[in-house]
Amino acid sequence: MHPKTVFEIFLSTIIIILIFSVSLFLPKKFRKYSLITASLVTVLICLFFPLRPYWIDYQVSIKREQLNHYLAETYPNQKWEITQREGRSYSPYQFKVEFDNETNWTYTYAVVSEQKICQVVWTPPQGKFPDEGEHFEKESCD
Repeated sequence: MHPKTVFEIFLSTIIIILIFSVSLFLPKKFRKYSLITASLVTVLICLFFPLRPYWIDYQVSIKREQLNHYLAETYPNQKWEITQREGRSYSPYQFKVEFDNETNWTYTYAVVSEQKICQVVWTPPQGKFPDEGEHFEKESCD
């Protein structure tokens, strides 16, 4: 398990314990509603962690299709390979693209929305500058 995930679960556990502790010290007329609220928060947090990876995978598949559509419009009659970095420290919404007609060049695209797709990183071969690339895009993602 990634350290970020461990920290998130630990922090969530502390929040749940605090909510239950506070609810026990409230006056009797508020205790029932605070325990219901604490139980609801517990259920939601317990559902969040197992469902989050599936939600991210779903979003990534949509964004990959959006990037594919963008590349097909921007670079017609060309072929490319889209890959993704693995791990929690990398954004799941950034994709590495390698074009078949430009070897040893890697372009990283950020897919914010269907209308906002832009290059954020360029990896040229040794001795080359990013703007020498055939698929270099000057627009920033601001």
